Amino acid sequence: MSYRGVYVDGTWRTGDGEPVRVLDPSDEGVIADIASASPEQVDAALAAARRAAPGWARTPAGERGRLLRRMADVIHAHSELLARTLVREVGKRASEAAGEVAFAESFLRYNAEWDLRLEGEILPGDVPGEQVQLLRVPLGVVAAICPWNFPLAVLCRKLGPALVTGNTVVVKPSEVTPVGTVELFRLFDEELDIPAGVLNLVVGGPDAGRRIVESGEADLVTFTGHRETGKAVMAAASRNLTRVSLELGGKAPAIVWRDADLDRTVPAILEARHTNCGQVCTSAERVLVHRDVLDEFTERYVDAVRAMRLGDPAGGADLGPLVSQAQLDKVEAAVAAAVQEGAKVLTGGRRPAGDGFASGYWYEPTVFGDVSPRMRIMREETFGPVTPIVGFDDLAHALSVANDSRYGLSAYVFSKDYSTVMRTVDELEFGEIYVNRTLGESVHAHHAGWKESGMGGEDGKWGVLRYTQIKTAYHRFA
Repeated sequence: MSYRGVYVDGTWRTGDGEPVRVLDPSDEGVIADIASASPEQVDAALAAARRAAPGWARTPAGERGRLLRRMADVIHAHSELLARTLVREVGKRASEAAGEVAFAESFLRYNAEWDLRLEGEILPGDVPGEQVQLLRVPLGVVAAICPWNFPLAVLCRKLGPALVTGNTVVVKPSEVTPVGTVELFRLFDEELDIPAGVLNLVVGGPDAGRRIVESGEADLVTFTGHRETGKAVMAAASRNLTRVSLELGGKAPAIVWRDADLDRTVPAILEARHTNCGQVCTSAERVLVHRDVLDEFTERYVDAVRAMRLGDPAGGADLGPLVSQAQLDKVEAAVAAAVQEGAKVLTGGRRPAGDGFASGYWYEPTVFGDVSPRMRIMREETFGPVTPIVGFDDLAHALSVANDSRYGLSAYVFSKDYSTVMRTVDELEFGEIYVNRTLGESVHAHHAGWKESGMGGEDGKWGVLRYTQIKTAYHRFA
């Protein structure tokens, strides 16, 4: 199927750039060919957003909130269509795809509630007859560069706060999974009356993203993706002093204390490692287990992994394919490096055999034992269904291994002991910590990485305020 990949000023246009071919990761069949945006069309999208910015900023906040609610209604009404699209282009299991669509809807509904809650301040002046007014105002134009693993949820995570605070937006989805975003824009265009230029779309690869960032026409670039790409975004944005918000992945440790309830801990880590085939930035990428329970945990976890069914994500399988050949190559390279460095494969470690896996980007869920903290499998983001397990002797040892990382997005701790949990939360150098539960952040909390996992952050009050700036007015009335 062919799609137009450019939506500018409320009008669909055929892209003048190279076509983007979208493949089904289950069988490598062609889902869509999308004509991507040319450099000139990227510039046109930014210019349209700039023209629309003053009018949208002056639109009453309540009206902006009502638009977000109507956008959420559109997602809700077409949730099955959008979920099916995610199953096909991302390879998500049907239940996970439905969950992502619901998550996308919730981002819009939550942020809509900020329409009449954005507050400034009035301060006393430091001279007689004066007051100081601090106003929260929009930044202007927001460029939202979205990832392939949660294309709709991350899109709405950025759209919600950007639009409700009065910014206009240019969206660039990942060239790997753009179809769901194009479909959602089509639905918005058909069912809503969005002012021209407020919401714009350009489909394209790295060149389109580079054009957006280097142009200097965006007032904020919010990017979710790979660490090295995020660094390039920050470097390019710095030339024009463009603000950036970066969420760049992680290498989340899961610390299993000796008193952890393994009946709950094993399933929780299994889910935290294998949701979306392990292609989640908050995934439990390394598991640190107290030696008192190391053997029992490992036996239970390996048995649970072996029981997982790999297959059609639209059916009842527990695990679907990886998203692309590039991601499959990355996982295979990580496994090969771990074996070469001396780690022991406890299960998996290869592509599955059988007629159902002759094509597509399939990889067996894999568990490693005999792992040391210095191995690459413990230090570099795998982004696939691979679990290294390491034993530790005491909490200081576990915390040292967990914090010895360039990443600082998410971490997990499983324990019944209050002092162990509190010390772990206090000393872990991560922006987001899960205690006795699996992954899944809340729309009203805050999602932000430390270290090389990013800067800025999304969600909740502080995520909303990141899309604003403060204007100060001194009022002399005497």
